Amino acid sequence: MRVLAVVPARGGSVGVPLKNLEKVGGVPLVARAVDACLRAELVDEVIVSTDHDRIAEAAAAAGARVVRRPAELSGPTASSESAVLHALSELSGLSGEEPEIVVLVQCTSAFLDPRDLDAAVAKVLDGEADSVFAATETYEFVWTGAGHGVNHDPAVRPRRQDREPHYRETGAFYVMRTEGLRERGHRFSGRVAVQPVPARHAVEIDTPEDLEIARALAPFVDEPLPIDVDAVVTDFDGVHTDDRAFVDSDGREMVAVSRSDGMGIALLRRAGVRVLVLSTERNPVVAARAAKLGVPVVQGLAAKDAALREWLAAEGLAPERVAYVGNDVNDLSCMAIVGWPVAVPDAHPRVRAAARVVLSAPGGAGAVRELSDRVLAGRPATALETVPAPAPVTVARHPGQPRPVRIGRSLVGPGQPVYVIGEIGINHNGDVDIARRLIDVAADAGCQAVKFQKRTPEICVPPEQRDQIRQTPWGEMTYMEYKIRTEFGADEYAHIAKYCEERGIDWFASPWDVPSVEFLEDMDVVAHKVASASVTDHELLRALAATRKPVILSTGMSTIEEIDAAVEILGTERLVMMHATSTYPLPPEEANLRMITTLRQRYGVPVGYSGHERGLQISLAAVTLGAVTVERHITLDRAMWGSDHAASLEPTGLDHLVRDIRIIETALGDGVKRVYPGEEAPRARLRRVTA
Repeated sequence: MRVLAVVPARGGSVGVPLKNLEKVGGVPLVARAVDACLRAELVDEVIVSTDHDRIAEAAAAAGARVVRRPAELSGPTASSESAVLHALSELSGLSGEEPEIVVLVQCTSAFLDPRDLDAAVAKVLDGEADSVFAATETYEFVWTGAGHGVNHDPAVRPRRQDREPHYRETGAFYVMRTEGLRERGHRFSGRVAVQPVPARHAVEIDTPEDLEIARALAPFVDEPLPIDVDAVVTDFDGVHTDDRAFVDSDGREMVAVSRSDGMGIALLRRAGVRVLVLSTERNPVVAARAAKLGVPVVQGLAAKDAALREWLAAEGLAPERVAYVGNDVNDLSCMAIVGWPVAVPDAHPRVRAAARVVLSAPGGAGAVRELSDRVLAGRPATALETVPAPAPVTVARHPGQPRPVRIGRSLVGPGQPVYVIGEIGINHNGDVDIARRLIDVAADAGCQAVKFQKRTPEICVPPEQRDQIRQTPWGEMTYMEYKIRTEFGADEYAHIAKYCEERGIDWFASPWDVPSVEFLEDMDVVAHKVASASVTDHELLRALAATRKPVILSTGMSTIEEIDAAVEILGTERLVMMHATSTYPLPPEEANLRMITTLRQRYGVPVGYSGHERGLQISLAAVTLGAVTVERHITLDRAMWGSDHAASLEPTGLDHLVRDIRIIETALGDGVKRVYPGEEAPRARLRRVTA
């Protein structure tokens, strides 16, 4: 063992009784300290030194080894160093080993960042310092009570920008060589260095007022870490809704809910997380929503906590592995039972204070979905294959080559064959036989994938367009009737999936709404495509990010700020971007192919090209500029009825596109200069070498 963290946590406290068991962000201070140490990569083991049974129990539950501190080292005058030295002696007696470095960590600092701990430990490990302490930068003028300047001359008041900073100890942690601690008996020895920490982390809890400040800050300072639970229990009003009800003239109630919450519940159930809705109200609205979500509901409760305990016992669930989401004081009894009490941001102040997690999305506006994403992020690796939290995006220049993304049978990225997608879209005109023939066209040409579009017409068709009359090959009908007529359902897509498997080609689709994401997930598509029109549909993007599937993002008709926001939601781990211009057909002056390089450098992901031009030249030029995938609309005949056929490639055009892409790939080579065999004869015949 090289690095040991010791957390002194005695039971006595002058300012706040049993302070180390007080909760901030729903977690006891001693457990917060242990968790930060365990998440630090350079800390090998964590010991909590305590004289109190409940603190020992909380520390052990958090994952620390507990050392019982004797009474003579537990009084108000005992130093932290004495607790650390005692813990070292106990450890040495048990294992015969002594760490090279010891870290003194104080529970009274609620906001310990494992990265700061690692940075401080690294300074000692690397020989940069012998002792390192946490401190925050300050430019404050410090005075004595007698009116004397401590760090300044009162006659000289330089501007902040003209002064060197001072550093105030936060008391959060001290890293020291064990040898130096034993020799000197205190935490500072040899070369002393500062580990700067953000001011928002520099809150020391010594008084009840400090504790209230820390609790108020926790929702804003704590990182949104994964929530590892086996079940989620929610209140209904104020969690699934915004706590309002609409009442018609007959007294019937209606409420507004978030579709993204429904997707979140579906993903939880798919991952094996059990879900329950508890409500004090007895309302048909609650029962109807629970039935829609496919989860049990218990209504009309006088005592929610009794119903919760009964359900936990019946399901065989450990309360500490359950999350409960509430918003009002009647939820406090349930929140006290579970290991993960959760509050919506507009909850009652007492509920927010009791919560381990305060969500950022309000009730009825994605709160349940936000919690679902964090629960899914905490699932084991096998569950994460279906739904985790998206990776964060860093908008900056990425000079290296992006990592390839696996889509179905292929890797998509630099150094891989260009992934050619035949965009069938809606060119099947609602006919499975036409879809089969277009799949044949794509497979015969050598495409790796075909793509469709999936909509829920009742959501996607604007109300003002639904009753417009349209002339179609099936006669005169409303626009809504036409969209329903041409939309494939589960039977058609099951046939398509089977046929694509037979032809050895991937298939996926662009969902245009959240229910369509759920539909395509049920079909187990290999990837999802975001149409350019959907770049700003953040509800849809969140649903796609939660699937953990590769996502191909088209960027037509979008500003760079809109793309930034989309990538922030989707993450970059499994993202492929497509440069596109949404003009049909595309004139060359609007192609702007150098955006391929811009997108690759800005986001560090593979970038392809989605084309709507006539002819092949622009698509082929995109390949020479580094496009790793090319998507073109395909049709059996450009004269067919439908909006997209005219801007599509016919079978011969698609054959030529794929053929020419493969020629270009071969011609681009690897960039290593060499003399080729075909050059040897002319080299011998023509080359003249002179001094």
